[in-house]
Amino acid sequence: MEPRIYLTGRIAIECEAGLLDQDEFAGRQSALVFARLLMPRGHGVSCDELARLLWGDELPKAWDSALNAIVSKLRVLLGRAGFDKTQVLPSVLGCYQLNLPAGTWIDVDAGFDSLHAAEAMQKRGQHREAWAAAQVAYHVLRRPFLSAETGEWATQKREQLSTLHVRACECLAESYIRNDEAATAVDVASQAVAAQPYRETAYRWLMRAHAAAGNRAEALRVYEDCRRLVSDQLGVTPSADTEKVYLEILRSR
Repeated sequence: MEPRIYLTGRIAIECEAGLLDQDEFAGRQSALVFARLLMPRGHGVSCDELARLLWGDELPKAWDSALNAIVSKLRVLLGRAGFDKTQVLPSVLGCYQLNLPAGTWIDVDAGFDSLHAAEAMQKRGQHREAWAAAQVAYHVLRRPFLSAETGEWATQKREQLSTLHVRACECLAESYIRNDEAATAVDVASQAVAAQPYRETAYRWLMRAHAAAGNRAEALRVYEDCRRLVSDQLGVTPSADTEKVYLEILRSR
């Protein structure tokens, strides 16, 4: 079987040897370095950057030796997963890079690719196909990412993954509306609004979902929630696109 790597939820490697769970890594630092070397995939990361990732501005005196020890243990784990220990994690010109076989599946990459495919299909009117791709993105991107890590890099990646998950919710909401499953559309659009309450596109899909469910009053209430929030917190009015959806619902019978 081709290796499968999970970076959301509990970090793990699924391979011929079985499932190497997060507990198999040599502590949280090893798992953090592993995730950084795969996001983005195929790019080298300098030793200095990995050191800042692990210790911030308070570097230990022998941080280079400590980093080498972490990487060495990671190589051993990758060897257990069936990767060539001599090739998979080389050090070149002060950088480390993970070299995985071309067929290696990584969950965050699959989620990202599925989301882009779903959004492209929606634009082409392929709503049934978009639903399937959006489901993959939704279920991958909703999972927590390094929830115990509070550093800048991990926090930034969590925010990026959250935005991608919201976009997947919006894709699913559109598919459910077009498939006459308005109640389910309301559910996923509500998740989008809850995750990013200042994102107007999420409010628009929630308004459309309530309207499709025959609940015009609730759709108009969602608009008022959006209007009040952006007015009170940002000092602006809803965008022209949001106003357009509101007026369409207001004038509908």
